[in-house]
Amino acid sequence: MIERYTLPAMGELWTDTYKLKTWLQVELAVCEAQAELGYIPPEAVEEIKAKANFDPQRVLEIEAEVRHDVIAFLTNVNEYVGDAGRYIHLGLTSSDVLDTALALQLVASLNLILECLEELIQALRYQAQQHRYTVMVGRSHGIHAEPITFGFKLAGWLAEVLRGRDRLVRLRKDIAVGKISGAVGTYANIDPKIEALACQKLGLEPDTASTQVISRDRHAEFVQQLALLAASIERFAVEIRNLQRTDVLEVEEFFAKGQKGSSAMPHKRNPIRSERLTGMARIIRGHTVGALENIALWHERDISHSSVERVILPDCCIIIHFMLREITDLVKNLLVYPENMRRNMNVYGGVIFSQRVLLALVDKGMSREEAYKVVQSCAHHAWNTSDGNFHDLIKTNAKVGELLSSEEIEACFDPQQHLKNLDGIYQRLGI
Repeated sequence: MIERYTLPAMGELWTDTYKLKTWLQVELAVCEAQAELGYIPPEAVEEIKAKANFDPQRVLEIEAEVRHDVIAFLTNVNEYVGDAGRYIHLGLTSSDVLDTALALQLVASLNLILECLEELIQALRYQAQQHRYTVMVGRSHGIHAEPITFGFKLAGWLAEVLRGRDRLVRLRKDIAVGKISGAVGTYANIDPKIEALACQKLGLEPDTASTQVISRDRHAEFVQQLALLAASIERFAVEIRNLQRTDVLEVEEFFAKGQKGSSAMPHKRNPIRSERLTGMARIIRGHTVGALENIALWHERDISHSSVERVILPDCCIIIHFMLREITDLVKNLLVYPENMRRNMNVYGGVIFSQRVLLALVDKGMSREEAYKVVQSCAHHAWNTSDGNFHDLIKTNAKVGELLSSEEIEACFDPQQHLKNLDGIYQRLGI
């Protein structure tokens, strides 16, 4: 991932140095397990732990000659360790190290993602509390529907993020899997007890039945879950973009002092952060294809998945981390304009209260078909007319006046009727 979207905390987890640290961590855990089970001398393990090290640049130099990254790594480690290095990697295949270490990287990445997700949850909960009674128009098909509150909209976002958190917690358990089972996964040259003990030391569970690699359905799920979270963030970003349109302007991204929106048009205040989030979600979604195609490897293993994962796994983790930081800051500093919400809600004389009038007429004995015809006629006469006023047309309609008093008509235009059950939803979410 390019530096522009790489934040330090996540970027560090996907450096070559961090990757090699996890490789060494796996090799040392296996050596300790071998020693505890009596396969290698304990003093050799102590010497290995004391001397083991690596130089990322030296590893690359060796790899340029041997064309094998794990062999290059082991060669470099043995340059530090000396004779005791002969006990390193006993009975292992490269994928034992690669896949088990990759699990450590993925778990560390998920832990960081979950921390960021908690910050987004708190930001959404706070804003929902602040705007639980900020009335605005609800929209379907992009057209005015019925009154809601901005807090209610935010509550829906919060519920979605909470589901996303639950999915990632489950995913962390499913991805925290290692394998120390040898060349094709049969434990032909290594005791299964070593795998169990080494994985325990690393905070992982042994894979149920590995081949030479851990099956890539786990990694495909990892990418898909991040893509799903990105899609949720995109949904929020698209909503902000729509609500920031000049002719709507109910919310707006914070515009910093000195910020400029256009090289040509000084008046511009563009939703650039939300647009960026929309674009980044597309990248992660695109990576799900590669992750799914990685599942079908030849026989017990090939390396067609390797080059794909070198790109998509760091990219997905780095992008979602950036997206979470961005959407959290955006939500925290969102500019909300209740006056504009009220103005938009009452356009054309409150046509959005049409259903309340319809139901009131039906309740008074008018057939639903006739009531619908009367109300729709008034609404459409008000619609898209500069001085159109649905409220006044209803109030002066003879058929309506025969059944509804002035007080009953006014009650139909009270937005509180639409909000009376929202507290129950807020309670479910602890808002």
